Amino acid sequence: MAGGKGTRFWPLSTEEKPKQFLKLVGDQTMLQMTISRVRDIASSINNIFICTCENYVNLVREQIPDFPVENIIIEPYAKNTAPCIALSAFHILKKFKDSTMVVLPADHLIENESIFRDIILSANDFVNNNIESILTIGIKPYRPETGYGYIKYDEKVDNVKGNTIYNVNKFIEKPNYELAKKYVRDGNYLWNCGIFIWKTSNILNLIREYMSNTYNILSEIVETDRDSYYEVLKKKYNSVDEISIDYGIMEKVSNIYVIIGDFEWDDLGNWSSVERYSILDENLNVERDNVNAYKSKGNIVITKKPILLNNINDLIIVETDDYIMISSKSKEQEIKLAKEYFDI
Repeated sequence: MAGGKGTRFWPLSTEEKPKQFLKLVGDQTMLQMTISRVRDIASSINNIFICTCENYVNLVREQIPDFPVENIIIEPYAKNTAPCIALSAFHILKKFKDSTMVVLPADHLIENESIFRDIILSANDFVNNNIESILTIGIKPYRPETGYGYIKYDEKVDNVKGNTIYNVNKFIEKPNYELAKKYVRDGNYLWNCGIFIWKTSNILNLIREYMSNTYNILSEIVETDRDSYYEVLKKKYNSVDEISIDYGIMEKVSNIYVIIGDFEWDDLGNWSSVERYSILDENLNVERDNVNAYKSKGNIVITKKPILLNNINDLIIVETDDYIMISSKSKEQEIKLAKEYFDI
């Protein structure tokens, strides 16, 4: 899934080039990292699909030059994750009748990719042996995070290649800080990282049962002949249900299981998350060659010009060709609100 707008990384991330197409950490863009980590287990680039909006097709082709254009699934409108996943499942099932589908957001950072791949392969084995199951990956929380949803799990149900499968008790929306601290203490809660593994036919059956409007619209769209396909897609897609896969399916069905992903995961959801994976100087500023910090601590600075910091602490400063954004780190969640207030 590579259609998000990445508004929390404004002004570096824009509607024209959102965060999945940026090099936020390392030498690859987030999309390039996502494709790279699954190439081997997909066995062929032809087994990978990217769902994005029309405006980003050229970015996909530019950043993944060998990617088959027929595997780029276009969403004409952003309608949340459930329609995106459903549309992709229809296309995948037409090409691969007995397929297992792995849903991956294109903006995740995963440190230990070999463990990640082992877990995906174990998940694949479990789903192939339990074809009506839904399997998700949960991340063991190491801090009381209020920006993620949580998964409560209980009894063990299986062990595949050394990876334990647990029953999902329930999905929980983003909690307040006190609840998040309780979840970390209790030990049977995981971060919901939005990675899912299931049989393609199974998720479509569930969408037909619980999201019949979306299923019926998409069924008609994907059966349209090639010459008329995109015209029909643009005309009808806006009528699908705008809902997340968690609300649309996960909270309504049984046979949901979770496998713990201990591969050091982050969704890079804000500027402070980038700080966690950057080199810091002795005063905990994110280290950049063009930043000169005098009696300044804990700053995140991305600028094109050399910059001097004098006695300032805990700021985010980002310069692009169009804007300079300065924010306190403690209020970075309000960057989006400030941008909308001034209609920028």
